[in-house]
Amino acid sequence: MTLAEIRHDLHANPQIRFEETHASGVVQRELAALGIEFRAGLARGTGVLGYLPATTDPANAPTIALRADMDALPIHEETGLPYASTIENRMHACGHDGHTTILIGVARELAAAKERPNNILFVFQPAEEGGAGGDLMVKEGCLSGKLLGKKADFMFGLHGWSTVKLGHVATRVGSLLASTDDLYVEFTGQGGHAAAPETTRDPVVAMAHLVIALQTVASRNVDPFDQVVVTVGQVHGGTTHNIIPMTAFLQGTIRTMKAETREKVCDRVRVIAQGIADAFELKANIQVERGYPVVVNHEEAVKRFLRVAKETLGDEYVSDRAKPTMGGEDFAFYGAECPSCFYQLGLIPPTREDYESVHTPYFDFNDSAIETGVRVMTALALSTD
Repeated sequence: MTLAEIRHDLHANPQIRFEETHASGVVQRELAALGIEFRAGLARGTGVLGYLPATTDPANAPTIALRADMDALPIHEETGLPYASTIENRMHACGHDGHTTILIGVARELAAAKERPNNILFVFQPAEEGGAGGDLMVKEGCLSGKLLGKKADFMFGLHGWSTVKLGHVATRVGSLLASTDDLYVEFTGQGGHAAAPETTRDPVVAMAHLVIALQTVASRNVDPFDQVVVTVGQVHGGTTHNIIPMTAFLQGTIRTMKAETREKVCDRVRVIAQGIADAFELKANIQVERGYPVVVNHEEAVKRFLRVAKETLGDEYVSDRAKPTMGGEDFAFYGAECPSCFYQLGLIPPTREDYESVHTPYFDFNDSAIETGVRVMTALALSTD
């Protein structure tokens, strides 16, 4: 199968976090056909780790790790493509079918290479979309040499990017994607008749105050040049128009670009929520659940990436000024283990000014970007100091 055919097959058979049996099977089939040693059944069953040793003295050779995520999203596809999803409410709306295909293509190139100065780890992970599959892969030893090969010296990962031109790549030193923490606050008071509010302790009014007060965290509690988002995505309370309910709750997300800011913002959110509950004489259940850390690109890994990408694509196709995003990525867990670089792979065709956004029913990874991804990842795997 060509790489495009593999990508279309993956796209037509999407599965969400920890259910990626089809993608995992395709990866195992391709690695086996190439004679690449691998371990399957990782990270609750679908993760795969491949290992290809250096052609000379693998015991002393450096080790480069490359990562692809395999999971889809619970979205109903509306692209109308001939290879559109065949599974209801499942779709590769974030391009992980493209990421997996690229790493399969890299495996093909490296298996055929006559000389490989580095050991290569191929990390095919499940559950990037909310399941922290990367964290599980790290904890099970995919970068430590515990499962296969040697400890990783560098790691690289990519993501198809809807705001970068086809054939181009971009990254930056430092924070690239935000931490992602979930917020849940429930207020419990005393319900009653809407016509007699003086006999109640109204959680809905308190919740309204909280929604507004949370917006002051970014505007009044952190440096204006720092990047912080506190968004309330759900507010629920009551069953009808003339009853003041006993409880009301909200859910939201907290995004930051610095570890120290993350701690400050999460603490401030708790204090504000508890303070409003106290002011309105309500009981409060406040939960801030930690999600993914900030994706922080290591300076040495970025230097290597920029040098290799420019040698491979040309200076004009490589940027070191990627725009940070408040979206999250569990690639962050790999960066805590070894010097790592996450980069953006352009998807916008030359005939267009924009491209469909990820996480929408209309997104489809651009097949034309596969070649660029394979070239850059292969060159990184073969790169030396």
